[in-house]
Amino acid sequence: MFEKPQKSYTDLLGKTNRIVEGTTIKGDIISQADFRLDGELIGNFTTKGKIVIGPAGNVIGDIKCKNADIEGRFNGKIEVAEILNVKSKAHIHGEVVTGRLSVEPGAEFSASCIMRTPVKPIKGNEQQQAG
Repeated sequence: MFEKPQKSYTDLLGKTNRIVEGTTIKGDIISQADFRLDGELIGNFTTKGKIVIGPAGNVIGDIKCKNADIEGRFNGKIEVAEILNVKSKAHIHGEVVTGRLSVEPGAEFSASCIMRTPVKPIKGNEQQQAG
């Protein structure tokens, strides 16, 4: 009767995990919620939310996320479903795949970049094209 219900993914939205400056993680991180990294990650990162790499943050590895703000250093491949914001103090090296890209003046952006638009299903034309 007094049991707390398990929080769903939608309850996690708006809550942020945080790795503070001075912390180093070696390995992969998988998170359903948003994430702020001011420390160092050597490994891969996956989230259905947003990742923020702060000015002291450093990632060496691959990232898959919905949205990203990068102010620190990133070296690897990043796949962002929606918007990648690259701040003026950011250093990005590697490969970028994103829906939309915003780069502030002063950022170091040495990466190959592929812009992908979200695929929207075409209504009503599926049967005409199949037959």
